[in-house]
Amino acid sequence: MAASRMKLELSRVVQGNTRLGLLKEMGRMGQHSLDIPGCLLYTHLGTVPHLTQDTLHTLSSLPAVTQVTLSNMAEHQDVLEEFKGGFKKFAGLHDTVLYCSLHDPAAQCPTGHTTNKTVSVWGSGGRIELTVAKFMALQKTAQPDWYQSMADGETWQASASRKRVRKSVDRTLAHLDECLMVHQKSQELDGVGVFGVVEGGDILEERLRSARETAKRPVAGFCLDGFQTGAMDQVLRSQLISAVTKELPEDKPRLLQGVGRPDEVLACVEAGVDLFEGFFPFQATERGCALCFSFDITPDPESAAPDEEQRTAGETQPNRDLNCVDQTHMTSFEMNLKDKRYQDDFRPLVEGCGCYCCRNHQRAYVHHLLVTNELLAGVLLMIHNTSHYHGFFRAIRAALASDKMDLLRRRVLGNGKK
Repeated sequence: MAASRMKLELSRVVQGNTRLGLLKEMGRMGQHSLDIPGCLLYTHLGTVPHLTQDTLHTLSSLPAVTQVTLSNMAEHQDVLEEFKGGFKKFAGLHDTVLYCSLHDPAAQCPTGHTTNKTVSVWGSGGRIELTVAKFMALQKTAQPDWYQSMADGETWQASASRKRVRKSVDRTLAHLDECLMVHQKSQELDGVGVFGVVEGGDILEERLRSARETAKRPVAGFCLDGFQTGAMDQVLRSQLISAVTKELPEDKPRLLQGVGRPDEVLACVEAGVDLFEGFFPFQATERGCALCFSFDITPDPESAAPDEEQRTAGETQPNRDLNCVDQTHMTSFEMNLKDKRYQDDFRPLVEGCGCYCCRNHQRAYVHHLLVTNELLAGVLLMIHNTSHYHGFFRAIRAALASDKMDLLRRRVLGNGKK
C-alpha cells in the first residue's frame, strides 16, 4: 500500500537543534502544507470549542492540520461506521488535514488502566478499553490523514520505576509493530501517515532506546510523549528532548504532546520540536482569561513593550507554580477578566491586537459577560486567544528567520524593557 507522501523541507537549522521549515504534501491529495515550528488546531470532535465553523474562519492563517482525539470519537464508533464517509466528511471538515491523537491534551486521564494488550481512553461516558484490533478499526472508520499509534504513556509521574518505564517502552514498540502490520494491509488507510510514540519517562537511556527503535519503523513522524506541563523539571525536559531529537531522522516531523505554555514552547522549539498541540487557548478561555503576553520583535522593543498591567496580569494570582501538574491554574501569560478591576476598563483586551474581539469590544464588556455567565464570553475569548496564540507561532518563525530568538524570549517572558 502507498505510504504517506508528507515531506519535511528544512530551510534553516539554528544551533544544531532549532528547525525552521515547511511540512509539504500533507493529506490524501497532498494539497496542504504547514510551516514549522507550528501548532495544530485543537478541537472537540472536530469543532473548536465555543466557535462555529463560520466564526472560526474569520480568523486568518489558521493551521492546515486539525486535531481530533480518539477519546472523543471512540464512543461514537457505531455512528461513524454507519456513515461510512470518514470523520472529516461527517464533521464537515473539508479543507484540512485530520490528525487523530490518542488522548485529549486539555483533559487529565486517570492512570493505572494500561495492560500489555490494551490502552484506555476516556469519553463522556467513562473508560473505553482499546485493543490493537479495536484501535485500528476506529482508525479505519475515522479515516484520518495521520494518526498517533497506540502507546503506554503512563510513566510521566516521578514515582514511575525504571522497570515500569522499560515496560512502557517495550509495550509502546509492540503496539506500534501491531498497528503497522494492520495498517499495511488496510485499503482504508492507504496513504495515511502513522506517528510513532517516543516514551521513556525521565530516564535518558530508555528515551534514547525508544527513539532509536521507533525511528527504525516506517513511520511518518514522531510523537514525543510524557513531557507535558508538570511532568518534570523544565531543564530536564529540554535536555531529554534535545537528546531524543538527535536520534530521530531530520526529514520527519516531531510533535510534542501536552505542552502549550509560551515559555515552555520556546524552550522545546530550541530543543528540536517542530509541532505542538493547540489546546492552550482553550484552557485560558475556560479560566475566563485572555492571553496577553507580548511577542512583538519589531526593531524598537521599547515602543512595542506591553504595558505593565499586561506583563504582570497573572502575578496577582495566589498560585503561580509554573510546574504545577494541575493545568487549571492561571498562568502569567493571561489576564483574569473575571477580576473586578476590569469592570470599568474600556481598553481592548490587548492593545494593537487585530482580532474581532479587540477591534469591537472592551475588557469591561467581556468582564460583564463573564460575571453574568453569558455564552458570548467564551466566543469572544476563544476568538482572541486563538488569534493571539497562532500569532505567537508566526513570531517564532519570524524570529528564527531573522536571528531574533533572544529578543523574542525576552518579550515573551516579560523582559522586553530590559
